[in-house]
Amino acid sequence: MADVLEDSRDKVQENLLANGVDLVTYVTRFHWDMAKYPIKQSLKNISEIMSKQVSQIDNDLKARASAYNSLKGNLQSLERKNVGSLMTRSLADIVKRDDFVLDSEYLTTLLVVVPKTSYPDWQKTYETLSEMVVPRSTKLVVEDQDSGLFSVTLFRKAIDDFKHKARESKFMVRDFEYNEEEMKADKEEMTRLSTDKKKQFGPLVRWLKVNFSEAFIAWMHIKALRVFTESVLRYGLPVNFQAMLLQPNKKNVKKLREVLQDLYKHLDSSANVIDASMDIPGLNLSQQEYYPYVYYKLDCNLLDFK
Repeated sequence: MADVLEDSRDKVQENLLANGVDLVTYVTRFHWDMAKYPIKQSLKNISEIMSKQVSQIDNDLKARASAYNSLKGNLQSLERKNVGSLMTRSLADIVKRDDFVLDSEYLTTLLVVVPKTSYPDWQKTYETLSEMVVPRSTKLVVEDQDSGLFSVTLFRKAIDDFKHKARESKFMVRDFEYNEEEMKADKEEMTRLSTDKKKQFGPLVRWLKVNFSEAFIAWMHIKALRVFTESVLRYGLPVNFQAMLLQPNKKNVKKLREVLQDLYKHLDSSANVIDASMDIPGLNLSQQEYYPYVYYKLDCNLLDFK
């Protein structure tokens, strides 16, 4: 979503909704969606429904993202050619037909990048850099912060010698051939890509919005499923537990842990001595904290969640 919105990243948060409400509101008002995940089915079936749904979203996302990023990349590649210094950028949108001697059997026009500090040297020497340079043929076409682009006309047979001598004098001859058909094709390609990107943008944002909601809702149902399953495995049947949602301030987390530990230590005495960094067979604690109560973290601030 952030990648697609580009310059409008500040609008990402307002698009990250679940069932039309912000994430915290959805979580605090959570109730099981019977239509999506019928509770008459087995846990295994419910889990598979969620897995298939999220896998489908993931596959669709990869396909859509790949197509959009390819289009975006091609457009950026063309746009990059039109920015930068005169040394590297495309000259197609800078030069005009009048800057060149065209349709001549013997003469041709070269474009030379000259540092601003070397303008006087260029004017003094360009006619003598090689033989067969047309006198007084140079013209400043355009300039940027550091240098200027000059045109110069000479006989075709002198091109290689002129390029060599120009390089020795720190003047850079750009390889450029004036071709209106190619320049027109490049402009049309950029217009086409830009139009295609705009066409795809709206539907893609809508798809992301809808399917983010679907994925987040599925994620919360998986959390609920885990709380249920873990509670049954720990405390046995008949089912006798209550799931709660707590949102402490950061500075109160440690205090809350102490209160909960004191309240529920009688439920699982082993939790008092287990260190989460210990690897105890069967408990799979190496990657998670272990408490006498079943605990799962919900992170609704996904923009900061890495």
